[in-house]
Amino acid sequence: MLSGIQHFVYCPRQWALIHIEQVWADNRYTAEGQILHKQADDPFYRQKNGKYVSLRSVSISSKALGLYGFTDVVELHPSKKADNCICHPSYHGYWKPFPVEYKRGHTKPDERDEVQLAAQVICLEEMYDIRIDYAYLFYWEVRRREEIAINENLRQMTKQYADEMHHIFRMGGVPKAEKSRKCHNCSLFDICLPETKVKSSVKYYLKKNLYEETP
Repeated sequence: MLSGIQHFVYCPRQWALIHIEQVWADNRYTAEGQILHKQADDPFYRQKNGKYVSLRSVSISSKALGLYGFTDVVELHPSKKADNCICHPSYHGYWKPFPVEYKRGHTKPDERDEVQLAAQVICLEEMYDIRIDYAYLFYWEVRRREEIAINENLRQMTKQYADEMHHIFRMGGVPKAEKSRKCHNCSLFDICLPETKVKSSVKYYLKKNLYEETP
């Protein structure tokens, strides 16, 4: 899924725990994020702000990336030309689509948000045979909207992360933990156990410590 690539960039182990071992836990950050996305995830809600149209929870996918999912918002900007535009059954004319991804906090020290946004752009480009040169990130905590250039470097980075993610999924393993400052903000901290010696599998830990079994 599209959200999975953001988890993968943030921490491949966190991604594997969620998508391979099927474990999850909430904390304050995940709960606040769910509240923020509640309105944006309504696919039947459309909003027209002046000349722009906002579509919520648009279903998108890409064979090239092997990803699918839903956008927070796709903002339609009117255009007089058909180049790199789409048509919408409810709105007359030509429209340039720009994804807008909503985030709870603020700008991150890594590229996880930009990669997730670029993946959305690549999905839309593949679906409609168009080119989108930029998209937007909106950070709720600081109330700031940032325009992100979807350049070739970001596109290649996104493809590389997607390929690595699919490779690990096919192998079925969980990457070893690499303890860092960000671990303490992770909702899976008590499941991941980055400070323990056994770091390859949560299932191993549960068998050994809860069920008194050995592999």
